[in-house]
Amino acid sequence: MEEHVVAVYLTFPDEASADHVARVLVEARHVACVNVLPGARSVYRWEGSVHVEAEVVAIAKTTAERVPALAEAVRVAHPFDVPCVVAYPAVGGLEAYLEWVRDETRRDEAPSDATGDEEPASDAAP
Repeated sequence: MEEHVVAVYLTFPDEASADHVARVLVEARHVACVNVLPGARSVYRWEGSVHVEAEVVAIAKTTAERVPALAEAVRVAHPFDVPCVVAYPAVGGLEAYLEWVRDETRRDEAPSDATGDEEPASDAAP
């Protein structure tokens, strides 16, 4: 059965916490890759007040079956009481990339084309 690839939208208060959680997620194989994008601004209501804050957005690529473990890992490692963790289905894409995401998030087996490298080939674009 083919695993469905998803992109998971995350937000953080700063780059240090985003980088820390990204590394936790990749090392645990909850995700294949996390893009950390500083420079976001969020406007939100929290505990009865409207806030405007600088935030860092991160986009993680994984499979639908890994989302519950990813969400729990984020909850534990994230500095917010209620972190943003929202998964969106990938409705298409370059099949080689989608297969790389599937391979890198498998917990019990080596990637199908394992070379011993821990990073994708230099021509791959996480």
